[in-house]
Amino acid sequence: MRAYGWSATPKLTTCDTLMLSRIVLQPGFRRLLATVKGEPHAARHARGMAVRAVKSEQYLDAPFSKWPLLPDHEDDAVFPPPPPPPSDKQPTWTQTAAGTHVDVTRRIFCNRSLNMRSISAIGFDLDYTLAQYRPETFEVLAHTETVKKLISNLGYPKVLSQWKFDWRYMTRGLIIDKKRGNVLKVDKHKYVKIAYHGFQKMDRDERLATYNTSNMRFSFDEPEFAMIDTLFSLAEAHLFMQLVELQDAQPGLIPPGKDFFTMYRDVRAAVDLCHRDGSIKQQVAADPGRFVHTDLRLVPMLRDLRAAGKKLFICTNSQWDYTHVLMNYLLSGKVGKDRTDEWLEYFDVVFTGCGKPGFFQAPKPIYEVQTATGLLVNTDGGTPMAAIGEEQTQTPAEGGSSAQPVEVAPGGKARVFQAGTYLDLHKMLAITSGAQVLYIGDHIYSDVLLSKKTLGWRTMLVIPELETEIRILLQNTGITQELLQLREQREILDDAIEHLEWEEAWATAAATGNGALPDTGRREREEKLRRLQGERDDIKDRHKDLLDQHHKRHHAVWGQLTKSGYANSQFAHQLERFACVYTSHVSNLTFYSPYKTHRARYNIMSHESERNLITAL
Repeated sequence: MRAYGWSATPKLTTCDTLMLSRIVLQPGFRRLLATVKGEPHAARHARGMAVRAVKSEQYLDAPFSKWPLLPDHEDDAVFPPPPPPPSDKQPTWTQTAAGTHVDVTRRIFCNRSLNMRSISAIGFDLDYTLAQYRPETFEVLAHTETVKKLISNLGYPKVLSQWKFDWRYMTRGLIIDKKRGNVLKVDKHKYVKIAYHGFQKMDRDERLATYNTSNMRFSFDEPEFAMIDTLFSLAEAHLFMQLVELQDAQPGLIPPGKDFFTMYRDVRAAVDLCHRDGSIKQQVAADPGRFVHTDLRLVPMLRDLRAAGKKLFICTNSQWDYTHVLMNYLLSGKVGKDRTDEWLEYFDVVFTGCGKPGFFQAPKPIYEVQTATGLLVNTDGGTPMAAIGEEQTQTPAEGGSSAQPVEVAPGGKARVFQAGTYLDLHKMLAITSGAQVLYIGDHIYSDVLLSKKTLGWRTMLVIPELETEIRILLQNTGITQELLQLREQREILDDAIEHLEWEEAWATAAATGNGALPDTGRREREEKLRRLQGERDDIKDRHKDLLDQHHKRHHAVWGQLTKSGYANSQFAHQLERFACVYTSHVSNLTFYSPYKTHRARYNIMSHESERNLITAL
């Protein structure tokens, strides 16, 4: 009960919960609760909790091995879609004549105009940017290893090992309510459109009572909430939903003293343990082809950008050993003992273990990586410091703490560093203004938001799911048009109904003031009003059903990534605000000139829309 905002937090057993559910579901009790003065929300909360308790009863004696699965779909095996292979149907920019059409799924979309001639350095994140993982293997591995840590390190029951993970179930852009055990889909106005408690969808009354009509306006920020803003978070979000279900149905299996908030903290701790002991990355390193897609356009992209005079760098939170494994596989297909450091020829400098977003804020010591051994060398602002008994091979800059510019000769290799800060990077690449840097990543907060707000870097967000969304939109353009038409028809009917209601109220007042003279038009108005209200209700139902169908075409549970209802989602809102440009795959850069000016679309306010102006004329 504490999960739904009740002031009292009694400890209920499973039997108590089921008994309460059977009482609350009685119609007479529901009416009694609904009539208690000042407690309409409590009635809604009790009813919602009771429904979920009944649904959870089926799990009381089950091993929790089965969870809601999405219906099979022809695109499931490749969602998000992998990077596209080279094709004569879509040649690169250097292979085409001027004005060649770029397929819409390969385009770079622009929120803020970006002149690539003003960009002197281009940086890349590694995970889910240069390296796109296979969710059907990588996310399943992440879920499995996290469950192992919960059992072995954090005292959770072994029954968790029987749980299955549907990697298609979650999507990014969602928000986890850690306190209440809910997962939310929010629009740009912070209106909660969809809410699930575990795998049970909250009904409209309960959702409104919890989030949209409360006295407190939620910001949906930490520490109470967590944003699912990277594909890395999908497995842990799904696991949290499973734990919520277990806590509701069989609380005795959860370690004592755990509530939803601490369970989420445990999930995050288990994920961190997986990264710390290498249980995930070691398996990826052993067989990268099983977990990572190849992208044959990466090498041509890097070559073209360097030929255009751009300085290239990597800025990743991954350590050197893992970065080395992935970049060998991605750029040369080399694995195991065949790995070399030849891939460093494509870059000017590589920063590993950056600790983003801290890399964009607080200064940290910087170490140089000896690529042959992986050992770290102390540096003074990037200049190696000689150990006792060794000679200084480089001369520190005046002042003794400034990083030195890096110059990579043709055929030379980038130097590799660990940690450090953006100041070191700027000095190494002779960056005098943040606007000279384009940084490309997949994480709204760690890659895009802070680098743009704090440093003024230009930003590109990589969204593999965008390709699928565009294809579905192209297949269903008629639905979008019908939704717009239905909204217009409903607006016209609303206006007509309001006129009739006003006429009725005016006629009633006039008749009362004139000695109750007969109103000859009343019956006609009432009949017309009933007819119009019926038409409006039909259109409203048709619009709702069509909008639901539209969203289910994108995702059976959460709908279209960039929409919440008919408004932009919170994810889309952040995308517009903080990503100068965005695209489905980083290698889509090969379809554009490295000197191109990407121009933002003309912003149109409601009063400027062509439809409104035509109507006015």
